[in-house]
Amino acid sequence: MHGLLDSPRVFNALKQRLGEQRQPLLIPDLPLRLGLTPVPEAAELLGSHIEAAFGLEQPVDLLGFSIGGVIARTWIQLLGGHRRTRRFISVGSPQQGTLTAQPWPGRLLAGIADLKWGSPLLEQLNGNLDTLAGVECCSFYSAIDLAVLPGWRAVLPLGRTQMLPVWAHPQLLRAPQSVQLLAEELLRP
Repeated sequence: MHGLLDSPRVFNALKQRLGEQRQPLLIPDLPLRLGLTPVPEAAELLGSHIEAAFGLEQPVDLLGFSIGGVIARTWIQLLGGHRRTRRFISVGSPQQGTLTAQPWPGRLLAGIADLKWGSPLLEQLNGNLDTLAGVECCSFYSAIDLAVLPGWRAVLPLGRTQMLPVWAHPQLLRAPQSVQLLAEELLRP
């Protein structure tokens, strides 16, 4: 799942690095509308795409970048996705909230407001980890990330964490070292 100002093209380098080794891939284009779409609404759309592509029961692995990681997590934890998700990879996703979302009004930008520290959505997700506990989780983050500030807040409350050697949020999916490490994670049995 892509980030707020991204499209599925943000995954081109990773997709090229994976080649045919990881098929089929679903890379949906969700209308996040610059943060107007609330995260739970986007999670419902993500679930519809997954169901259309893979049916109701086929196990899936999810990778979410930036807000896309919170959208994927919302689908897993609140919309029943935990029943079929084997692995969840969060990349630069404000799983604990971000300072950059704090000034934005929720009435106007509901999706961005869902990423505030202490938002009702993040409190709900972090308050009950039962549905996430059965999913293998991994968080990749950058210590110097101006989109998720501070960078350490881009980690899930459980699972493995790995800092990527990049200086900016977009490099999490573009820098060759990051792409290599993410591909290795996706190709791990």
